Amino acid sequence: MSRAVLLALFAVAAGTVGAAQQTFRTAIDLVHFGVVVTDKQGSPITGLTADDFEVKEAGKPQTIKFFAAGDPSAAPPLHLGFLLDASGSMEEDLKDVRTAAIKFLNTMEQAEDITLVDFDTEVRMARYSGSEYARLIERIRQRKADGMTALYDALGVYLSGTGEQTGQKVLIMYTDGGDTRSTLTMSEVMDLLRASDVTVYVVGYLEHQGSARMNQRMELTRFAETTGGLALFPTSLKEVDKMYEKIEREIAARYSLGYLSTDDRWDGAWRNVEIRLKRPDLKGAKLRTRTGYFAPLKK
Repeated sequence: MSRAVLLALFAVAAGTVGAAQQTFRTAIDLVHFGVVVTDKQGSPITGLTADDFEVKEAGKPQTIKFFAAGDPSAAPPLHLGFLLDASGSMEEDLKDVRTAAIKFLNTMEQAEDITLVDFDTEVRMARYSGSEYARLIERIRQRKADGMTALYDALGVYLSGTGEQTGQKVLIMYTDGGDTRSTLTMSEVMDLLRASDVTVYVVGYLEHQGSARMNQRMELTRFAETTGGLALFPTSLKEVDKMYEKIEREIAARYSLGYLSTDDRWDGAWRNVEIRLKRPDLKGAKLRTRTGYFAPLKK
C-alpha cells in the first residue's frame, strides 16, 4: 500500500474520530473516558464510586452523569484490538507468543468483537464477533514469521478502522522490535493516537534488540502513555503470560466515566480533560486515562 493511500486512509480515520465521539454523545449525551486506578504496587484498585472522582475540562468542573465499575453489562461495549508482530525476527519466539495470545484472547468473553492486525512487511486486518472466535484462533495459529516490521503502518491501519466504533476501545500490541518498513512516521502515528479514543497496552519483548532496545522501549512507552494505557517489557518469554494476566486484570477493573460537557461548541478543537481522585486515603494511587479529546465538528 502506498504512502499516499495510507495517509488518505488515516486522514479519514482522524477526521472521523470527532464524528464517532459525537455519535456516542448523541446516543447518551456523554463524553466517555475509560479510567484505570492502581495502588503503589501496580495492582488495580476496585470498589470506587463516582463520588471518588472529579472531572475538569479546560479547568472547568464537569458533572459525572454515567459511571460503571468493572461490570461489563453496565459499561459501554468493549471493542478489543490485538496487534501481532509476525516479522522475521519473531521466528524463534512466535510459537510461544501465539500460545500466550490465544490463552489471553480466550479470557476476553466480555469483548463485543476482536480486531486482529498481524503484520510483517505487509499489514493484514480482520474483525471477529464472539461467534467467530474459533476462526480468530485458527488465524493466529497459522501465522508464520517472515519479512520486515511495518509496526507504524499496522497501528495506523487499526486506528483507521475504529472511527465508527462506539464504546470502549482497547488495543493490545505485541512486538519484539522497532519499525523497519512503514511508510508512516513515528510523529504521524503519535498524531493519530492522540486523535483516537483507543487505550493502548504494549507487551514489548525486546531482549533480542541490542543497542536499539532503549529507543524502542521509549517509543512503545509513548504509544501507551499517550492513550492512558500501559507498556510492559518482559525479560523472558516465560513472563509474557504474566503480562497478559496483568492486562486482563486492568481491563476487568476499568472505570467508565461519562459527562455532558459544559462547552457545547462543535468546533473540532482539542479539549484538555483532567480526572482526579478526591479521597485523601487514595493519595498514593495512580490514575491513568486519556488527557483529553477532540470536540465534535458540525457537518
